[in-house]
Amino acid sequence: MKEMVRQAQLMQRKMTEKQEALKNMIVEASSGGGMVTVKATCSQELTEVNIEDSVMEAGDVEMLQDLVLTAANEALKKAKEKSEEELSQVTGGLSIPGMF
Repeated sequence: MKEMVRQAQLMQRKMTEKQEALKNMIVEASSGGGMVTVKATCSQELTEVNIEDSVMEAGDVEMLQDLVLTAANEALKKAKEKSEEELSQVTGGLSIPGMF
């Protein structure tokens, strides 16, 4: 029983370390052939949005909104996938409710 508790504590420490590391891992996604690029951390936080000047010059607000939403959603999707991948290395693929 003591060994199980020790292993659980070890896994919890590794999970905490991995979650801290994920805060600094950046993923990137773009839309419109690279006209809009969004970066996000693997802890689901958007950090940067870049919009090419040509998109602004077009003056099409709806298109710009769509491009930003598409790139942001893709960046968050990639961040979630990377987070799940990294955390599964600690859990050995075991799905722990509330972790991801």
